[in-house]
Amino acid sequence: MEYVVYIPYSQKHQKSYTGISSDLISRFHSHNKYAIKGWTISYRPWIVIHIEFFESKKEALSREKWFKSGIGRKEKKEIINQFFNIV
Repeated sequence: MEYVVYIPYSQKHQKSYTGISSDLISRFHSHNKYAIKGWTISYRPWIVIHIEFFESKKEALSREKWFKSGIGRKEKKEIINQFFNIV
């Protein structure tokens, strides 16, 4: 099974999120349409600005955790800035 670490961004609210899924399309629909509770529903709409693929759940969880660390948050901010061509 393949796992995806993904970063969606809410341009309207200038918020980002980091998540992991084995089915990115369903998970993305959940964030934007189907979920009725959780942090991400308050900041809709979301666009996925970054994805990384992993062969194991362990690797994906490690990368997700890294993005939530201090240095990982800095890289995530750089990814967001590059996506929107912000210098």
